[in-house]
Amino acid sequence: MTLIVAAAMLAPGGPVAASASLAQDARGVDPASPNPLAGLPLYVDHGSPSWLQWQSYRRSGQTHKADLIWKIAREPKNIWVGRFTRPNFDVKVRRIFDSARAQGAVPVLTVLRAQASKCGPSYTGGGPREDAATRNWYDDLARVIGSERVVIAFEPDSLGTIDCLARNRRDDRLRLLAHGVDILSKLPNATVYLEGGASDWEPAKRTAKQLRAIGIAKVRGFMLNATHSDWTAANIAHGLQISRLTGGKHFVINTAENGRGPVHYRLPNGRRITVWCNPGMRGLGPPPTTATANPKVDAYLWINRPGYSQSCQHRPIAWYPPRALSYARHATDWIRPPKGTRFGFFKRYPLRAFGIP
Repeated sequence: MTLIVAAAMLAPGGPVAASASLAQDARGVDPASPNPLAGLPLYVDHGSPSWLQWQSYRRSGQTHKADLIWKIAREPKNIWVGRFTRPNFDVKVRRIFDSARAQGAVPVLTVLRAQASKCGPSYTGGGPREDAATRNWYDDLARVIGSERVVIAFEPDSLGTIDCLARNRRDDRLRLLAHGVDILSKLPNATVYLEGGASDWEPAKRTAKQLRAIGIAKVRGFMLNATHSDWTAANIAHGLQISRLTGGKHFVINTAENGRGPVHYRLPNGRRITVWCNPGMRGLGPPPTTATANPKVDAYLWINRPGYSQSCQHRPIAWYPPRALSYARHATDWIRPPKGTRFGFFKRYPLRAFGIP
């Protein structure tokens, strides 16, 4: 049985001792400052669904399934906090830090609070009242975190879905996000990365303009691919374009579900289509590390939650073992598609296996 480790250490040379220095500038706002994630022991949640599933498979003698789920359970993954972190929001967030501190590790939080559940010309995202509630929530989160050491991935999909709002609400959304950025940027021991879309989503120029509007100058940088599965190499190239337009900001890339890349295909008219909802036969990507392919990339992180169902699957967003097993089964450490592969495989499969109609 694989040795259980308390935390993963992110360092250019691979695993390092738990005594790695944490004294460097945690905020890392100046692009010239050292990588604030280097040597940082990241928290592995032993109460996560993947960890509990691994234990369950072991107890029941399902060794093969246990070995597959261990690929997910053993890695530091972002813990999502938002409107769903209730009741007792303060208590639940403090427990994350208490548990991480006992492990000698640092939690990575994905903050998801701004409402973006629909899309249409009259969709208001909850309107001014919801904006006020979200601003208060950001304030509360900052208060609870205080001086704790933390890494924050701020509001995935928040910029890329602005066009889903009614036109008269889009500037309001930018102002709302700017408030959250301002509040969280003042935390003395928080490394903050803002939502920056993905390489197969919006143009770098537009994303950079939005990032400047919400205050990227106040934080370390931005994150890419948080809810997508595009190749890591493609996101590096895209991120470098955004970086050049945002004063040289650094970025992180979500690799939780991109080990087989995206599922893009073209219609007879040449239009590219992306299978967004549960593309078939995807895999875990490179595990969290700061040993990245470019110095502007602070880390590959598992910002998303591999093994969770998607809302488009018409079930509650929750841990779904068949999905987790599939991702683990098809895991790779590829950052780009190897020559000769199609949709991440050397073997040819029917298009329907990937969710292509």
